[in-house]
Amino acid sequence: MEPIKVLSIIEVRLIANILTDILENEPDITVVGYSTTPEDGLTILQEQKVDVALVSVSLPGQSTRQLIRTIIDVSPATKVLAVGLSEDANDVLKYIEAGAAGYILKDSSLSSLVETVRSTYRGEPHVSAKMAGAMIERLSGLAKMFSTVEHGVTEGIRLTPREREVLQCLSKGCTNQEIAALLLVEIGTVKNHVHNILEKLDVSNREQAASYLTFINK
Repeated sequence: MEPIKVLSIIEVRLIANILTDILENEPDITVVGYSTTPEDGLTILQEQKVDVALVSVSLPGQSTRQLIRTIIDVSPATKVLAVGLSEDANDVLKYIEAGAAGYILKDSSLSSLVETVRSTYRGEPHVSAKMAGAMIERLSGLAKMFSTVEHGVTEGIRLTPREREVLQCLSKGCTNQEIAALLLVEIGTVKNHVHNILEKLDVSNREQAASYLTFINK
């Protein structure tokens, strides 16, 4: 049986080295590479088969959620674990919604990390009872919202072409700075567009706004 192939993208080299040593000592796991930047991590991902990617939530540069989406686009078979989260339901759900197959809390033990890698590889991600409840609540809320949208609530919504472009960027997890760079506008202008989008859609955050994109584009 082939070992589980793991890639670590951790900004602190010492921690990356420690995780590599721990995982390499497991007979059923091999570390195909580690990096301290998203760019190097994506390069390894394109060169190596990766079963599970450990991605720090404190990476510099592009947002971790955007990196998770990119990893899934580049290598759909790779399962991503968001590493270093506190057990705040809203925080964890942001990464799950971005495509993470699971998460590792910042106070998790090394043995717990190893078992999470194994269970995630098997398609059996572990979540606490608290998180399971939060996920069910979020799914219920999304189901109600989609039902409302499908019944025509968005018919009266009128976004400008530029606001639609910004909404597209929000759906990809882009930060205000990233949106400003993509659209060649000032960050203040992006903030105004985001404020207007949230107001027009009558939602409270960027993730909720992004979920409307499919219906608005119909």
